[in-house]
Amino acid sequence: MARAPLLQLNEISLTFGGDPVFEDLSLVVQPGDRVALVGRNGSGKSTLMKVMAGLVEADSGEVIAGPGVSVGYMEQDPDLSGFDTLGDFAAHGLDPGEMYKVERAGEGLKFDPARPVATASGGERRRAALARLMAQAPELMLLDEPTNHLDIEAIGWLEEELKTTRTAFVIISHDRAFLRALTRATLWIDRGQVRRQEKGFGDFETWRDQIWEEEDSQRHKLNRKIKAEARWAVEGISARRKRNQGRVRALQDLRAERAGQIRRQGTAAMALDAGPKSGRKVIEADGIAKGFGDKVILRDFSLKVQRGDRIALVGPNGVGKTTLLNMMIGAEQPDAGRVTLGTNLELALFDQARAQLDGDMSLWDSLTGDPDMRVSGKADQVLVRGQPKHVVGYLKEFLFDEAQARAPVRSLSGGEKARLLLAKLMARPSNLLVLDEPTNDLDVETLDLLQELLETYDGTVILVSHDRDFLDRVAATTIAMEGDGRATVYAGGWTDYLSQRGQDDFSQSVVKAKDAPAREKTAKAQKTGLSFTEKHRLEALPAEIARLEAEIGKLEGLLADAELFTRAPVKFNKATQALVERQEKLSAAEEEWLLLEDKAEA
Repeated sequence: MARAPLLQLNEISLTFGGDPVFEDLSLVVQPGDRVALVGRNGSGKSTLMKVMAGLVEADSGEVIAGPGVSVGYMEQDPDLSGFDTLGDFAAHGLDPGEMYKVERAGEGLKFDPARPVATASGGERRRAALARLMAQAPELMLLDEPTNHLDIEAIGWLEEELKTTRTAFVIISHDRAFLRALTRATLWIDRGQVRRQEKGFGDFETWRDQIWEEEDSQRHKLNRKIKAEARWAVEGISARRKRNQGRVRALQDLRAERAGQIRRQGTAAMALDAGPKSGRKVIEADGIAKGFGDKVILRDFSLKVQRGDRIALVGPNGVGKTTLLNMMIGAEQPDAGRVTLGTNLELALFDQARAQLDGDMSLWDSLTGDPDMRVSGKADQVLVRGQPKHVVGYLKEFLFDEAQARAPVRSLSGGEKARLLLAKLMARPSNLLVLDEPTNDLDVETLDLLQELLETYDGTVILVSHDRDFLDRVAATTIAMEGDGRATVYAGGWTDYLSQRGQDDFSQSVVKAKDAPAREKTAKAQKTGLSFTEKHRLEALPAEIARLEAEIGKLEGLLADAELFTRAPVKFNKATQALVERQEKLSAAEEEWLLLEDKAEA
């Protein structure tokens, strides 16, 4: 016997500010559904979820929950007013004997139930809201960006909980690995329409591209038909005018159909300019240590960062990743040891707190008021990589429309704030790019573009992230901060790190690592005659050599175009310089590998 749907939306229409968000939208959530809700930033994902939760009322249509069905919603900015502690909020509505559920969720999600609401951070408040929802275990959970503000271990705990739950859920998330692991169906919001596929997020991009390809084909056919009919209208109408009026009306209908087609939103026109070249040595940390009171952040850590490196810092929240990052760029001093910065460095910083954005300023003023972007005597222009641009035109490159230019920054969604910060960061030339949690709130297409830009960026990248997929795509070296002052260097991204530690299961994450593997690595390094840093440099070099060979292949393919010099001489010269530089890097890396390998064998 078929079970009744948990939730049903019938012909929902909703308009904000004169623009329709949804029109005649219908969807059904069934018992046992595990659904990814995806779409561009600003497409209405959070709004749709609030409609499903009954928190936003549609202009027309109906929302029907099944008989006796409880729907729980985890919002991005929970209201904790009226509660003294995070635990009081998380336990609201539970029987006294069920407090253990909150304590268990608190342990897994890493928040202290005794923490006063007044002193709790935004991330702690969100974790308390998630713990409340997990403890209540409604028949349908609506989760809006649940992995934001969670570290990799807490994401792993949540992933395992959701894998085993019998509760249906709908998830909005930027974390591809999380969505791939959990979902069995996908709801895609695209230009006010919602499509459903009975496959999880892992098949989403193939499905999306097929739909777009079909749209392009249909648009091409329609344009050809209009062109042919328009030619007939000009050349073929004669004395038989009345008999041909139907064909004229058909041409008008075709044109109306084309006018009614909704164009896809393009991707953000993001670009990075590496600016002047830095010295070969970018950062050298020699025996640095750091602590706060009784808490040891780092002990005797050494690292050499060379031009072009892609380095990721991973570890649980509070372990000191941002502190190490700040020491590496000279923003914070170590208690012991020293950090030496290379020459000719131009730093661009993407901070996870979005502290560079003032919520009360408009998007216009946020750009024109930036000293690094201000064009003297031009209130409507900004300096973008050395060239003046109209502020609205530049905002449009990052998918903001003209009406948003004068809106306050606080009115933006999380993804839109991230895009605005990227607009500020990418306006200035840099050769050292520091990204602290850059992936939070960004949609799939923007993440893809950011990753592609980082691949071709002719500078050095240091990033902090809990996004496993992004780490695998970008990082060539991973520094795992393991607690109690330990920081270990591994070759490759997140999957490579797990493989080298012999950990395939996500539950065996960084913070659960024991001392034994670290001791084993140290002993092995001593046996080979290599120092600890040399051992890890030897491990990292094969991935670096492979990356350089791939980049050289791309550049050689580009320069194989015999007309490139004539057509685009600036591009030709840049590609030539880049090829020479990478060939030099490759030679240096191969020579370093041979020297270290000989030393290890000796």
